Amino acid sequence: MVSILAHAQNLVYTLLSLMPSVYQQENLEAMLGLFLEARGYPLPEHSKSKSNSALSRFLNIYDWSTLSVIRTTRNRIIKEILSERPLGRKPFLQVMIDLTTLEKCGKFKGLQNLIRVYNRKRGLHLVVVYLVVGRWRVPWSFRVWRGKGTPSPAQLGLKQVLCLPKKLTKHFEVMVLVDTAFGSIEFLHGVRKRKYHVIAGIACTRKLTDGRCVARLHKRGQQLHLQGLKFPVYVSWYYFKRDDGKYEKRFVLSTKALKASTITGVG
Repeated sequence: MVSILAHAQNLVYTLLSLMPSVYQQENLEAMLGLFLEARGYPLPEHSKSKSNSALSRFLNIYDWSTLSVIRTTRNRIIKEILSERPLGRKPFLQVMIDLTTLEKCGKFKGLQNLIRVYNRKRGLHLVVVYLVVGRWRVPWSFRVWRGKGTPSPAQLGLKQVLCLPKKLTKHFEVMVLVDTAFGSIEFLHGVRKRKYHVIAGIACTRKLTDGRCVARLHKRGQQLHLQGLKFPVYVSWYYFKRDDGKYEKRFVLSTKALKASTITGVG
């Protein structure tokens, strides 16, 4: 814990030095303090040192380099992740992709073309990429899904995977973890083209090349060929407890030969 706090403190001081004025340094310090306290009250109105309006102006009006903050933070993330790299065989870097909804009610002028309804949720839909290695699990990038007729969540996720920095990917074996929404043929082929592996949820109706559905399988972990894929995969499943107390059988594929228990556990 002490080590993590030291890293966080060092990054905070670096970010503060990027602010163009003492006043803006104080605003950023107040906002970061809310997050680092981790008490569940990160919104500007909970700040005791700065007013809600002052922090709002800092986020929406004042001129400070967002790009410099992002670059500095990412460089620090890369440095810390590489510090966790053990000697010997390439360790796994897990790249988790998830579609997250920031629910919104009412009208938002600035977000007019970004608010959509998806899975009965109205709001801003973000495809978020997290990097996981050792004790580190950090958000790395995101894209906004803009609705029907625009790139799908799977296509947005694939673009982010293809943009992962070579500083990381050359030192790790990359394993992309996604749910059923991202398990398209285009996504799987795109990831494998980079020689990365995938563990993905798949629908029970997904068909094998012999015409059977994966729902008819009886042996976990066997090598199979799915329709539309140019490479073999390994399929397992688990039972997910729903809100109504009933269990639902869910299927997972891996492009890497792993034990069925490993595929199930990660999936």
